[in-house]
Amino acid sequence: MSKLVPAVRSGDVLIPALGFGTWQLENGSAQPLVEQALAVGYRHIDTAQAYRNERDVGAAIAASGIKRDEIFLTTKVWVDFFADGDLQRSAEKSLDRLGVDHVDLLLLHWPKPTPALAETMAALNEVKDRGLARAIGVSNFPSAVLAQAQALSKAPIATDQVEYHPYLSQKTLIAAAQAAGTSITAWSPLAQGKVAEDPVLIAIGQAHGKTPGQVTLRWLIQQGVIAIPRTKTPARVVENFDVLDFELSHDEMASVFALARPDGRIGDWLDKAYSWDVG
Repeated sequence: MSKLVPAVRSGDVLIPALGFGTWQLENGSAQPLVEQALAVGYRHIDTAQAYRNERDVGAAIAASGIKRDEIFLTTKVWVDFFADGDLQRSAEKSLDRLGVDHVDLLLLHWPKPTPALAETMAALNEVKDRGLARAIGVSNFPSAVLAQAQALSKAPIATDQVEYHPYLSQKTLIAAAQAAGTSITAWSPLAQGKVAEDPVLIAIGQAHGKTPGQVTLRWLIQQGVIAIPRTKTPARVVENFDVLDFELSHDEMASVFALARPDGRIGDWLDKAYSWDVG
């Protein structure tokens, strides 16, 4: 089963608009699911040092038989390793666990006030300069901190990976990122399963013969946003990939946008030194 996944050009790379997320896939559970995702047709795999599954993700990639340059692989540096020297060493350890000589995208997992962002961005750029990452980026950075990171980085910021789904508006951040030539990658794009029971999404899905989750992923892709749904259910691995053969109308897109609400955020672990964008 293979379909052509659209890609988002950002910075130095083309990022497949649909990827497979691996958050909470620990204790060996990541390997079979990543293997299945690759067999289904996913070519974008997302992991992180904090997920404790880089070794399993790497084993799945090795077992797949797919050429390394056909897979877009992302990992993230945890906040404990943002100091110069620590970051570079942590990246090397990630590559060792993944069993690869480079990742396609290396992200800072969350913004952190110390060490200074200038030091962290310099270290992140050094990793790219050494060829250990094809591109660099950030995760969970509000627009003000994203702008600071961009100003401090020699290389383009390829993406800002953030929580984004129908219940959480990210209009301000998306506009800022697009103006700067940076893509947005949506984690928890299905609102951790909450979209499945939404009557608006159910109705739109029935019109297309699709599930609410498939409607949501299509809504993201049509915005030019990269989506990395994670599932522990093999059938959902297939379902989440089957979103490339239909299109939402302007009115349907608007109906999904209208689901956003002030209390829509699910994961809020942002350091108190920063503030989320409003709207």
